[in-house]
Amino acid sequence: MMLPKGMFLSLDGLDGSGKSTQCRLLAEYLKSIGISVVSCQDPGSTEIGRDLRRIVLHHKGDLSRSCEANLFMAARAQMLTEIILPALDRGETVISDRYLLATMAYQGHGSGLDIPGLRQATLFAAGGLLPDLSFVLDISVATARGRLGANPDRLESRPHEYHERVRQGFLIEASRDTDRIVVVSAEASTEEVHTAVLSAFKTWRARHELA
Repeated sequence: MMLPKGMFLSLDGLDGSGKSTQCRLLAEYLKSIGISVVSCQDPGSTEIGRDLRRIVLHHKGDLSRSCEANLFMAARAQMLTEIILPALDRGETVISDRYLLATMAYQGHGSGLDIPGLRQATLFAAGGLLPDLSFVLDISVATARGRLGANPDRLESRPHEYHERVRQGFLIEASRDTDRIVVVSAEASTEEVHTAVLSAFKTWRARHELA
């Protein structure tokens, strides 16, 4: 695969960490300084992705964890083809609300699927494309669950212990690649978290422009 021309950013974390809000605020900031931005949601953002999102989050019957993982990866593969790669090739910046880290944390560390095998599968589904910079918004499970709405989806409804494993999974995955993955505390106010995200982004960008 040829290297894309644009910049690829992703934000991840527990449901309730505020990642969707932070994606929006980061996009607004980048647009304000003249950077063209394309935002997407994983899973979602394509017709197939939206259909698969409904299945994995709201299916009422039994759904095996391996089936769940593969549905997420299928949605992501379509989003790459339709949205991410074309935008990057045009030189635009892409901000993805979730990406590979979510599969590793939720289906790997949370659900107990084989970590090395899952890592290979996620990379294959993504064509080997990793974000230039990923943010993990870290928050306690209790705080995150307290922010969720009254009608949780399939994943949000899982027990506290599952989400603790997911949180630790995000931190473990982040520790494997500290140059490309930044952990930001999401316990503070929306404005404070946004400031921390921008600070980390500017530091990363300055470092890579000097490289």
